[in-house]
Amino acid sequence: MELKTPLYDNHVALGAKMVPFAGYSMPVQYPSGVIAEHMAVRTACGLFDVSHMGEITCKGTDALKNLNHMLTNKFDNMSDGRARYSPMCNDQGGVIDDLIVYKKADNDYLIVVNASNRNKDFAWIADHVFGDCVVEDISDSVGQIALQGPKAEEILSKIVKEEEIPVKNYTAVFDADVQGYKCIVSRTGYTGEDGFELYCDAGDAAAIWDLLLATGKDEGLIPCGLGARDTLRMEAAMPLYGHEMDDTVTPLETGLGFAVKLDKEEFIGKDGMMGEPQRTRIGLKVTGRGIIREAQPVFKDGNQIGNTTSGTHCPFMGYPVAMALVQAGVVDVGDSVSVDVRGRMVEAEVVPLPFYKKGMPQPEKTK
Repeated sequence: MELKTPLYDNHVALGAKMVPFAGYSMPVQYPSGVIAEHMAVRTACGLFDVSHMGEITCKGTDALKNLNHMLTNKFDNMSDGRARYSPMCNDQGGVIDDLIVYKKADNDYLIVVNASNRNKDFAWIADHVFGDCVVEDISDSVGQIALQGPKAEEILSKIVKEEEIPVKNYTAVFDADVQGYKCIVSRTGYTGEDGFELYCDAGDAAAIWDLLLATGKDEGLIPCGLGARDTLRMEAAMPLYGHEMDDTVTPLETGLGFAVKLDKEEFIGKDGMMGEPQRTRIGLKVTGRGIIREAQPVFKDGNQIGNTTSGTHCPFMGYPVAMALVQAGVVDVGDSVSVDVRGRMVEAEVVPLPFYKKGMPQPEKTK
């Protein structure tokens, strides 16, 4: 039986189609439909329930040492209120998960992990913690809501004081006041748009959800489900655990080298990442007829060079795209490849990532 987030009743009341996801019953879409939800985020604003995500506190005088040891990024120069993205790897350099670390104060951090990996991640961290460092899984007590889109700040400013709205990306205000509700307000998201994620007491989540929807109604704010969340992250070429990365894929292979600091003296997985990556993540624009999905073979000049990791039709871009992991150095931007879609070869062109960048105009539809 699936778990329910604190917003389950809100979704049902709004007519959402609920599906099993990461052990939870989650809304995949609302009556407006995935395309309308996707376009709302690109042009106005959308509201997502992300309470299924996991939250782990990491505290103690050795907390920083533990983060630097267990994660690929570097956390020494983080100031209070900053957030930092990082993969967490196994000894071979494969990705256990990708996550975000928030620094509340010296010796006091919050780690946000993917929902499907919550228990695995906490077990890994707990098994590797050392010194004066205490980790605690607080996921069940936390609600998380994402407000995403170009009008997100305009909406949030109606219910949050200006000084409590984070200005820079990957920054957060702890103990922000949202109409009497205490929240962490973070300028982060997973859609390719400007936006915020609000962390609150699970018992307050339903009221905050309703407050946000009412506040943003005139700006076109609508609730959005997992379907739009996936098409949005695909357009923005944001990797998803279990697709673009897993425990056999290194961060360097899937394009996350910016979050891997090989100049650190040591971290788990460093030795496994030494040397040139054998694979690389590429973007594909479908030029033939069909939709490319994940786990489909990619061919160049008749030879298989890799497999797709994700694929869909992108509503804003107006055409199907895919991402793939292929042998390093075998294709360049502009090259043509073929993808085996259930026995039928579909042509595609290698294009730069991301497919979509914030603020870009919508492409004209071709006949």
